[in-house]
Amino acid sequence: MTDLTQSVKPAVAHLKNVASGLVLVERLRGRTFNMPGLGVFHGRSGYGKTFAAIFIQNMTNAVRVEMGVSWTRKNLLKNILIECGLSEREMPTTIADLAERAIIELGCEPDRPLIIDEADIAVDKGMIELVRELHDKSGAPILLVGEELLPEKIAQSERVDGRVLDWVQAQPCDRGDTAALADHYCAGIAIADDLLNELQKRTRGVTRRICVNLEHIREHCTNHRTSEIDLSGFRAANLPLYTGERQSTGGRR
Repeated sequence: MTDLTQSVKPAVAHLKNVASGLVLVERLRGRTFNMPGLGVFHGRSGYGKTFAAIFIQNMTNAVRVEMGVSWTRKNLLKNILIECGLSEREMPTTIADLAERAIIELGCEPDRPLIIDEADIAVDKGMIELVRELHDKSGAPILLVGEELLPEKIAQSERVDGRVLDWVQAQPCDRGDTAALADHYCAGIAIADDLLNELQKRTRGVTRRICVNLEHIREHCTNHRTSEIDLSGFRAANLPLYTGERQSTGGRR
Protein backbone atom coordinates (compact mmCIF):
# COMPACT_ATOMS: atom_id res chain seq x y z
CA MET A 1 0.00 0.00 0.00
CA THR A 2 1.38 3.39 -1.02
CA ASP A 3 2.18 5.82 1.77
CA LEU A 4 -0.25 8.73 1.49
CA THR A 5 2.37 11.25 2.55
CA GLN A 6 4.50 10.23 -0.42
CA SER A 7 1.75 9.96 -3.04
CA VAL A 8 -0.75 12.76 -2.34
CA LYS A 9 0.01 16.31 -1.32
CA PRO A 10 -1.90 17.75 1.66
CA ALA A 11 -3.76 20.25 -0.56
CA VAL A 12 -5.76 17.40 -2.09
CA ALA A 13 -7.28 16.57 1.30
CA HIS A 14 -9.06 19.93 1.19
CA LEU A 15 -11.12 19.06 -1.89
CA LYS A 16 -14.80 18.87 -0.98
CA ASN A 17 -15.38 15.53 -2.66
CA VAL A 18 -12.34 13.96 -1.04
CA ALA A 19 -13.46 15.17 2.38
CA SER A 20 -17.09 14.10 1.95
CA GLY A 21 -16.07 10.68 0.63
CA LEU A 22 -13.73 10.16 3.56
CA VAL A 23 -16.41 11.22 6.05
CA LEU A 24 -18.78 8.68 4.49
CA VAL A 25 -16.24 5.87 4.84
CA GLU A 26 -15.56 6.80 8.46
CA ARG A 27 -19.31 6.66 9.13
CA LEU A 28 -19.37 3.16 7.68
CA ARG A 29 -16.40 2.10 9.79
CA GLY A 30 -17.81 3.59 12.96
CA ARG A 31 -21.40 2.46 12.54
CA THR A 32 -23.30 0.87 15.41
CA PHE A 33 -23.48 -2.92 15.49
CA ASN A 34 -26.17 -4.35 13.20
CA MET A 35 -26.42 -1.12 11.20
CA PRO A 36 -26.03 -1.43 7.40
CA GLY A 37 -22.52 -0.93 6.06
CA LEU A 38 -22.94 0.07 2.43
CA GLY A 39 -22.21 3.63 1.33
CA VAL A 40 -22.85 5.13 -2.10
CA PHE A 41 -20.67 7.92 -3.50
CA HIS A 42 -22.16 9.06 -6.80
CA GLY A 43 -22.04 11.92 -9.24
CA ARG A 44 -21.26 13.16 -12.73
CA SER A 45 -18.29 11.91 -14.68
CA GLY A 46 -15.24 14.12 -14.20
CA TYR A 47 -16.04 15.24 -10.66
CA GLY A 48 -13.00 13.44 -9.22
CA LYS A 49 -14.72 10.46 -7.58
CA THR A 50 -11.97 8.01 -8.51
CA PHE A 51 -9.35 10.51 -7.35
CA ALA A 52 -11.16 10.70 -4.01
CA ALA A 53 -11.45 6.90 -3.85
CA ILE A 54 -7.68 6.50 -4.29
CA PHE A 55 -7.07 9.06 -1.56
CA ILE A 56 -9.47 7.21 0.76
CA GLN A 57 -7.78 3.93 -0.10
CA ASN A 58 -4.44 5.29 1.02
CA MET A 59 -5.88 6.91 4.14
CA THR A 60 -7.74 3.80 5.34
CA ASN A 61 -5.72 0.94 3.82
CA ALA A 62 -8.88 0.01 1.94
CA VAL A 63 -9.21 -2.79 -0.57
CA ARG A 64 -10.07 -1.01 -3.83
CA VAL A 65 -11.10 -2.49 -7.16
CA GLU A 66 -12.24 -0.72 -10.31
CA MET A 67 -14.85 -2.70 -12.22
CA GLY A 68 -14.16 -3.50 -15.85
CA VAL A 69 -16.91 -3.72 -18.45
CA SER A 70 -15.76 -7.22 -19.38
CA TRP A 71 -15.66 -8.52 -15.80
CA THR A 72 -17.56 -11.55 -14.60
CA ARG A 73 -18.31 -12.48 -10.99
CA LYS A 74 -15.11 -14.48 -10.98
CA ASN A 75 -13.09 -11.47 -12.15
CA LEU A 76 -14.58 -9.30 -9.41
CA LEU A 77 -13.85 -11.83 -6.66
CA LYS A 78 -10.34 -12.61 -7.89
CA ASN A 79 -9.44 -8.92 -8.06
CA ILE A 80 -10.74 -8.38 -4.53
CA LEU A 81 -8.59 -11.27 -3.32
CA ILE A 82 -5.54 -9.95 -5.18
CA GLU A 83 -5.99 -6.60 -3.42
CA CYS A 84 -6.28 -8.51 -0.15
CA GLY A 85 -2.81 -9.91 -0.83
CA LEU A 86 -3.50 -13.37 -2.26
CA SER A 87 -1.47 -14.71 -5.15
CA GLU A 88 -2.95 -16.40 -8.19
CA ARG A 89 -1.91 -19.84 -6.99
CA GLU A 90 -3.79 -19.32 -3.72
CA MET A 91 -7.07 -18.65 -5.53
CA PRO A 92 -9.92 -21.16 -5.32
CA THR A 93 -11.33 -22.23 -8.67
CA THR A 94 -15.11 -21.95 -8.28
CA ILE A 95 -17.13 -18.77 -7.81
CA ALA A 96 -18.65 -20.10 -4.59
CA ASP A 97 -15.21 -20.85 -3.12
CA LEU A 98 -13.86 -17.49 -4.29
CA ALA A 99 -16.75 -15.73 -2.59
CA GLU A 100 -16.20 -17.68 0.62
CA ARG A 101 -12.50 -16.82 0.64
CA ALA A 102 -13.27 -13.14 -0.04
CA ILE A 103 -15.71 -13.12 2.89
CA ILE A 104 -13.03 -14.62 5.13
CA GLU A 105 -10.38 -12.12 4.01
CA LEU A 106 -12.67 -9.10 4.39
CA GLY A 107 -13.98 -10.39 7.72
CA CYS A 108 -10.48 -10.78 9.15
CA GLU A 109 -10.11 -6.98 9.14
CA PRO A 110 -13.67 -5.69 9.64
CA ASP A 111 -12.43 -2.09 9.92
CA ARG A 112 -10.80 -2.28 6.47
CA PRO A 113 -13.17 -0.89 3.82
CA LEU A 114 -13.83 -2.40 0.42
CA ILE A 115 -14.15 0.25 -2.31
CA ILE A 116 -15.79 -0.77 -5.58
CA ASP A 117 -15.27 1.90 -8.23
CA GLU A 118 -17.40 1.97 -11.40
CA ALA A 119 -20.05 0.19 -9.33
CA ASP A 120 -22.64 0.94 -12.01
CA ILE A 121 -21.12 -1.95 -13.95
CA ALA A 122 -21.70 -4.32 -11.03
CA VAL A 123 -25.37 -3.33 -11.00
CA ASP A 124 -25.78 -3.47 -14.77
CA LYS A 125 -24.20 -6.93 -14.96
CA GLY A 126 -26.27 -8.36 -12.11
CA MET A 127 -23.42 -8.58 -9.60
CA ILE A 128 -24.82 -6.28 -6.93
CA GLU A 129 -26.36 -9.18 -5.00
CA LEU A 130 -22.89 -10.72 -4.81
CA VAL A 131 -21.66 -7.44 -3.28
CA ARG A 132 -24.52 -7.63 -0.78
CA GLU A 133 -23.46 -11.15 0.15
CA LEU A 134 -19.90 -10.00 0.78
CA HIS A 135 -21.25 -7.21 2.98
CA ASP A 136 -23.67 -9.38 4.94
CA LYS A 137 -21.29 -12.24 5.66
CA SER A 138 -18.04 -10.34 6.24
CA GLY A 139 -19.34 -7.26 8.06
CA ALA A 140 -16.87 -5.14 6.10
CA PRO A 141 -17.82 -1.55 5.23
CA ILE A 142 -18.26 -1.25 1.46
CA LEU A 143 -18.16 1.99 -0.53
CA LEU A 144 -19.82 1.91 -3.95
CA VAL A 145 -18.54 4.62 -6.27
CA GLY A 146 -20.36 5.39 -9.50
CA GLU A 147 -22.15 7.76 -11.82
CA GLU A 148 -25.11 9.99 -11.03
CA LEU A 149 -27.76 7.33 -11.76
CA LEU A 150 -26.23 4.77 -9.39
CA PRO A 151 -28.78 5.43 -6.59
CA GLU A 152 -31.69 4.80 -8.95
CA LYS A 153 -30.09 1.59 -10.16
CA ILE A 154 -29.49 0.35 -6.61
CA ALA A 155 -33.07 1.22 -5.65
CA GLN A 156 -34.25 -1.50 -8.04
CA SER A 157 -32.85 -4.10 -5.61
CA GLU A 158 -34.73 -3.72 -2.33
CA ARG A 159 -32.34 -5.96 -0.41
CA VAL A 160 -29.31 -3.91 -1.46
CA ASP A 161 -31.08 -0.56 -1.11
CA GLY A 162 -31.98 -1.40 2.49
CA ARG A 163 -28.34 -1.96 3.37
CA VAL A 164 -27.18 1.52 2.38
CA LEU A 165 -26.28 3.58 5.43
CA ASP A 166 -25.82 6.84 3.53
CA TRP A 167 -25.66 8.39 0.07
CA VAL A 168 -23.22 11.17 -0.83
CA GLN A 169 -23.36 13.08 -4.09
CA ALA A 170 -20.12 14.41 -5.55
CA GLN A 171 -20.15 18.14 -6.24
CA PRO A 172 -18.44 20.34 -8.84
CA CYS A 173 -15.25 22.09 -7.79
CA ASP A 174 -15.67 25.48 -6.21
CA ARG A 175 -13.06 28.24 -6.03
CA GLY A 176 -11.34 26.64 -3.04
CA ASP A 177 -11.13 23.25 -4.78
CA THR A 178 -9.65 24.88 -7.87
CA ALA A 179 -6.96 26.56 -5.76
CA ALA A 180 -6.18 23.26 -4.00
CA LEU A 181 -5.80 21.49 -7.35
CA ALA A 182 -3.50 24.28 -8.52
CA ASP A 183 -1.36 23.83 -5.41
CA HIS A 184 -1.16 20.10 -6.17
CA TYR A 185 -0.54 20.14 -9.93
CA CYS A 186 1.31 23.45 -10.26
CA ALA A 187 3.44 23.47 -7.14
CA GLY A 188 5.78 26.46 -7.06
CA ILE A 189 3.73 28.42 -9.61
CA ALA A 190 1.69 31.40 -8.43
CA ILE A 191 -1.58 31.36 -10.36
CA ALA A 192 -3.51 34.60 -9.97
CA ASP A 193 -7.05 34.66 -8.61
CA ASP A 194 -8.51 35.95 -11.87
CA LEU A 195 -7.13 32.93 -13.76
CA LEU A 196 -8.31 30.45 -11.12
CA ASN A 197 -11.76 32.02 -11.22
CA GLU A 198 -11.84 31.74 -15.01
CA LEU A 199 -10.84 28.06 -14.89
CA GLN A 200 -13.51 27.25 -12.33
CA LYS A 201 -16.20 29.15 -14.21
CA ARG A 202 -15.45 28.00 -17.75
CA THR A 203 -15.05 24.31 -16.82
CA ARG A 204 -18.24 24.44 -14.70
CA GLY A 205 -16.28 22.93 -11.85
CA VAL A 206 -15.49 19.62 -13.58
CA THR A 207 -12.36 18.38 -11.83
CA ARG A 208 -10.92 16.55 -14.82
CA ARG A 209 -11.17 19.62 -17.06
CA ILE A 210 -9.58 21.86 -14.43
CA CYS A 211 -6.67 19.43 -14.15
CA VAL A 212 -6.14 19.37 -17.93
CA ASN A 213 -5.93 23.17 -17.97
CA LEU A 214 -3.56 23.20 -15.01
CA GLU A 215 -1.28 20.79 -16.86
CA HIS A 216 -1.18 23.20 -19.81
CA ILE A 217 -0.31 26.02 -17.40
CA ARG A 218 2.42 23.96 -15.73
CA GLU A 219 3.99 23.06 -19.08
CA HIS A 220 3.90 26.67 -20.25
CA CYS A 221 5.44 28.06 -17.07
CA THR A 222 8.11 25.36 -17.05
CA ASN A 223 9.03 25.92 -20.69
CA HIS A 224 9.15 29.70 -20.26
CA ARG A 225 10.85 29.58 -16.87
CA THR A 226 8.25 31.68 -15.12
CA SER A 227 6.81 31.08 -11.69
CA GLU A 228 3.65 33.16 -11.99
CA ILE A 229 0.79 33.67 -14.40
CA ASP A 230 -2.48 35.59 -14.47
CA LEU A 231 -5.48 35.64 -16.82
CA SER A 232 -3.98 38.22 -19.17
CA GLY A 233 -0.74 36.21 -19.36
CA PHE A 234 -2.73 33.04 -20.03
CA ARG A 235 -4.55 34.73 -22.90
CA ALA A 236 -1.41 36.37 -24.27
CA ALA A 237 0.26 32.95 -24.40
CA ASN A 238 -2.71 31.69 -26.44
CA LEU A 239 -2.99 28.66 -24.18
CA PRO A 240 -5.92 26.35 -24.91
CA LEU A 241 -8.77 26.47 -22.42
CA TYR A 242 -10.33 23.04 -22.22
CA THR A 243 -14.01 23.34 -21.29
CA GLY A 244 -15.44 20.17 -22.83
CA GLU A 245 -17.62 22.21 -25.17
CA ARG A 246 -17.75 21.13 -28.80
CA GLN A 247 -16.19 23.61 -31.20
CA SER A 248 -17.25 24.34 -34.77
CA THR A 249 -14.24 22.39 -36.05
CA GLY A 250 -15.70 19.22 -34.55
CA GLY A 251 -13.18 19.00 -31.73
CA ARG A 252 -13.48 19.78 -28.06
CA ARG A 253 -11.78 22.51 -26.07
